[in-house]
Amino acid sequence: MSDAVTGGGTPTGGAPMDRMTDGAAGAAPESGAAPAQHDKEPTAPVRASGLRTALRRLGRLVAVHPFTAGLTTLILVLALVTGPIHGPHRPLRVWLGAGPVQLIDGHWWSPITAVLFTDNLAELIVVLVLVVVLVGASERLMGTWRTALAFFATSAAAIAAGIGMQLLGSQTGELWARNVHHLVVLDVFTGIAGTIMTASAFAGTLWRRRIRVITLLVAIMYLLYSGLPSDLYRLLAVLAGFGLGVLLRPHARAAGWLRSSHHEVRVLLASAVTITALGPVIGLLTQSRFGMLSPIGLLFSNDVPDSGSVLERCQAFAVTRACVQDLTLERINGLGPVLISVLPLLTLLVAAYGLLRGRRFAVWLAVAVNALLAVLSALYFGILPFADPRPTVSPRYWEVTIILALSALVPAAMAVLLVIYRRHFSVLATARSVRRYVLTVVLTGVGLVALYVLVGWVQKDYGFTRPIDIGDLLNDVLERFIPVSFLRREPLQYLPTTPLATIVYHNIGTVFWLVVILAAVPFMFGGGAWRRSSGDAGRVRTLLERGGGDAISFMATWPGNSYWFDSTTSGAVAYRVVGRVALTTGAPFGAPQAEHDGIIERFARFCDDSGWVPVFYSVDAAYQPLFDRMGWSTMTVAEETVIRPQQWATTGKKWQDVRSSINRAQRAGIRSEWTTFAALPLSTAVQLSDISEQWVAEKDLPEMGFTLGGLDELHDPAVRLMLAVDEAGRVEGVTSWLPSYRDGRVVGWTLDFMRRRPGSINGVMEFLIAEAATRMKEDGVEFMSLSAAPLAHTAGTPDEGKSGMDRVLGYLSTSLEPVYGFRSLLKFKQKFQPELHPLIMAYPDAVALPAIGVGLVRAYLPDLSVRQAAALAVGRG
Repeated sequence: MSDAVTGGGTPTGGAPMDRMTDGAAGAAPESGAAPAQHDKEPTAPVRASGLRTALRRLGRLVAVHPFTAGLTTLILVLALVTGPIHGPHRPLRVWLGAGPVQLIDGHWWSPITAVLFTDNLAELIVVLVLVVVLVGASERLMGTWRTALAFFATSAAAIAAGIGMQLLGSQTGELWARNVHHLVVLDVFTGIAGTIMTASAFAGTLWRRRIRVITLLVAIMYLLYSGLPSDLYRLLAVLAGFGLGVLLRPHARAAGWLRSSHHEVRVLLASAVTITALGPVIGLLTQSRFGMLSPIGLLFSNDVPDSGSVLERCQAFAVTRACVQDLTLERINGLGPVLISVLPLLTLLVAAYGLLRGRRFAVWLAVAVNALLAVLSALYFGILPFADPRPTVSPRYWEVTIILALSALVPAAMAVLLVIYRRHFSVLATARSVRRYVLTVVLTGVGLVALYVLVGWVQKDYGFTRPIDIGDLLNDVLERFIPVSFLRREPLQYLPTTPLATIVYHNIGTVFWLVVILAAVPFMFGGGAWRRSSGDAGRVRTLLERGGGDAISFMATWPGNSYWFDSTTSGAVAYRVVGRVALTTGAPFGAPQAEHDGIIERFARFCDDSGWVPVFYSVDAAYQPLFDRMGWSTMTVAEETVIRPQQWATTGKKWQDVRSSINRAQRAGIRSEWTTFAALPLSTAVQLSDISEQWVAEKDLPEMGFTLGGLDELHDPAVRLMLAVDEAGRVEGVTSWLPSYRDGRVVGWTLDFMRRRPGSINGVMEFLIAEAATRMKEDGVEFMSLSAAPLAHTAGTPDEGKSGMDRVLGYLSTSLEPVYGFRSLLKFKQKFQPELHPLIMAYPDAVALPAIGVGLVRAYLPDLSVRQAAALAVGRG
């Protein structure tokens, strides 16, 4: 922007196998048997192939987004030609830019050319990124011709309307219009803002609302705190984009159930608090002083005026910009005053995070800070003239007075909104913790006040610019806690001169606000209003034995899970909260299948009320119609492999590998044992531990958890083990099986833990599964689930149709494949000719995908170190 002066798949149940897949035909080599690398000649063809692939992808992107590609290229070429470092120089800038003077001079093209040039290199980089991301997304939503129309039409209309408003204001003597009359605008952001606002009409309901609210708020904040003509044009472009979007798509409708409104209110209010908190930062960083709320930007100025009679001229309803500037600068001396102006804004950002998570405490914290800022603005800018009960409004200064009044109205309006919508924030802190917080803040404030008075009294005769008394200290102490941008109408009475007095004078407010923030952090980042009851484990066992769950429901008994019990039915959901994401362990259980739809909807509302993002993870695709009705997004994360033991047979050509493995094991004298961990001899239990530890030691990443059981999960007496034991009693391999119940009877078993001893014969896993199937056939078991191959499934999605989460999980699968061999595991399971049942992940809001992705990684790899995470990110195998 330039305003220049003219003239100046995640893993699911089923533990991964060893690095090798057993089988008669083509077993993978053992560790240490890596293929020899004789030379590096294939590197060049591989690189050439990679370059060709990249170029093909780029070509597809250009073909899908021709306007975005053309606009990006045009902006880049024009910047290189006219000067990428400092933008077009003055004669060319005046000819290309937009402004009242240019329009009067007949530059009819300026509303179009003004949105094609940038002012400096940093702005050029930001513009190119935003064009690719935002304009590209807009083109994907509404097509090429609509995007081109939106970019240029909203820009031209906004700039023309804005110039008209400036000319009208100049003719009527309006202060702002006169001050900015000679500024020339070059601003690509105007076109971008109009484009994304137009595209919002083509987005889904949630994104449509968010794009409109957030874009409008950002544009308003820039106008209030920066106040350049480009900020006005940008706001008008946003409004024009809204109107154009309605014209292009007048009948956009909301489809599907959009969850409780709590979550959306939280997102919007948290965004509003964040944007209003960052608004003053615009004033701090911008070079402009034209914004209505720009006085806070004076904090970064270096010129400190002498105290004098000029300060005494700043009276209520007679405030000039020069007097406001002098008042602000007089109080700046060191880092402390700057920090005390920033820390209340940081407090609002902390509160905004709490709002996003549904914390009622965050509501009242944000209300308190906003109310404080509103009152301080009204008092210190002279809006509440207590000194003169009958003030006379000077016509000369009425505009400045209104501008300063806005500094009180903006935080006041935000506080009122938060109070009105407080019911949407239902996560309540305990009364004890709130009392502790209030007591901490109050005692800190009292202690700092006492410290200031004590130090001042000790140095009253020599520590300040004049001798002071206790009355001076008490009258001044509260100002030490107030952001320096809120200016008193009277001049300063004294300043510190000694090091100790200076430190206390400038920093007690900083210490106070730091305590306010740090004491509030646990309320925003804590675990929420839930506790796991000691009786939950027994209750869950009872519900599991009743039935009504899926193949992985028994994983609900594992450590780390929390439980939600449905008060309407007998069902329950097992879940774990990672960050602000509540990941379920499969589908509901303990209730008939017909009642699951209601259970899922009520659990989603429970999560929404708790400030969590509900994610139904690794549930059967049969729930897809329900999630479609709810308006949720879904994706396939794995495929469950199911065998029917009553139909088990290994005849036919397709079973050749399995038969060969069984025969090989029998010839080697290996037998199977169907048992439990408690029944194992100590020597056998030690062998299982040894096998597991060797398997983990081979991996560059820690053992995975969540829906992947480890050695600890074998100890459950309900879990069955199938062991492969040789004639000497040495365990060659082990599998574990989790029960599925109906009316207290086991009707199925699900494969979980799989380990084999390094160096054991090929085919030992095929042997174990075949023996388990035979045993289950004898026991009359209805189904045998080989569980799902984590991060691997046969349901492929074309590159063009892949979502962001598809790509993230694909990347994760590729990264983990050399370590855990998930795709090899799926291929291994397909030897048993199973039924393939897709398992899906359902989530309510695509904006939470980054948090969901992080939550899944943390759930599966809770012990992942920074080094291992870096290796995972760069080492894709």
